Amino acid sequence: MTEKTEELAENGTKGACACEHGIHSHKYRDKDGEEYKCLVRRLNRIEGQIRGIHKMVDEDRYCVDILTQVSAVQSALNAFTKELLNQHIHGCVVRDIRAGNDAVVDELCALLQKVMK
Repeated sequence: MTEKTEELAENGTKGACACEHGIHSHKYRDKDGEEYKCLVRRLNRIEGQIRGIHKMVDEDRYCVDILTQVSAVQSALNAFTKELLNQHIHGCVVRDIRAGNDAVVDELCALLQKVMK
C-alpha cells in the first residue's frame, strides 16, 4: 500500500485515485453520468445474485445449482472489472498521459498484473 493509499484509507476519502503520481477524481463521479449509472446497475445485479446464492444455501439447495450461480456472479464481477478498467484507461490514464505524466503507464501495468491473476 502506498503512502497516498494509506492516507486515503485513514481519512476515508472516496472517489479519488491513490495513484503513485497523484490523487485525482474518477470521471464517473458525476452521478448523473451514464458511466456511473452503468457501474451501479451492474453492482446492484451482482448484489441481487449474491443474495440469491445466500438464500439457496439457507434453503439447502443442490450444490451444483449453487455453484452454477457462483459462476454467474464471477462472470458478472469480471464484466464489472472490465467496464471499470475501460473507464479508468479512457479517463484517468489518458488524462495523465496528455498531461505529460508517463508514470501512469507503470501504474496501469501493475494494476493489470493484479487484476489478471
